Amino acid sequence: MKIPFTVDEFLEVFKLYNQAVYPMQIIAYILGIIMVVLAVRDKRYSSKLISAGMTFLWLWNGLMYHILSFSSINKPAYLFGVLFIVQGLLFFVLGVLKDSIHFQFKMNLSGVVGSLLIVYAMVIYPVLGYLFGHGYPQSPMFGIAPCPTTIFTFGMLLWTLKMPKRILWIPLIWSLIGFSAALSLGIKEDVGLLIAGVAGAIIITIGGFSY
Repeated sequence: MKIPFTVDEFLEVFKLYNQAVYPMQIIAYILGIIMVVLAVRDKRYSSKLISAGMTFLWLWNGLMYHILSFSSINKPAYLFGVLFIVQGLLFFVLGVLKDSIHFQFKMNLSGVVGSLLIVYAMVIYPVLGYLFGHGYPQSPMFGIAPCPTTIFTFGMLLWTLKMPKRILWIPLIWSLIGFSAALSLGIKEDVGLLIAGVAGAIIITIGGFSY
């Protein structure tokens, strides 16, 4: 895959973006932790609130990162932004308005793999970024950058008891696009993105709880 920008340009975009949106990094982590707690506790409105949180994260990444930041060096980012916005709207319509996504942690294969992906997105991903030489503020951060957010999304979707299958398509597409680009740029922590997309989609599909 031919990349129309250099690694240095890519990391510089993240540096400027992280500096511009601070303290959204902290808010995103707080939101992520709240969503995890809601899924574990499984109260009456937990799934709607989690879907609302997912809506916010995907809309933010589509508009603030892809369209307003990444597009400065990569014009296809406008298309990526639209895809992320559509995914955010899907979470809102299907999860908040229609209540057709039910998040609940279970101690089974889906639950364990989902937990690993959530921990990877929130903890291991930034640590690997630091070890690979592009720590904060040049690193993609959970909740406000597409790749760790997509990994987290697959983790949370693996915690669902029911959901429409179409909620999977855009995250799966991005896991392939994002990994392909990251491979060319040497962002090694994004190997987890491909694993999340492929393993997540397979486990969810064969799990029998999608419809």
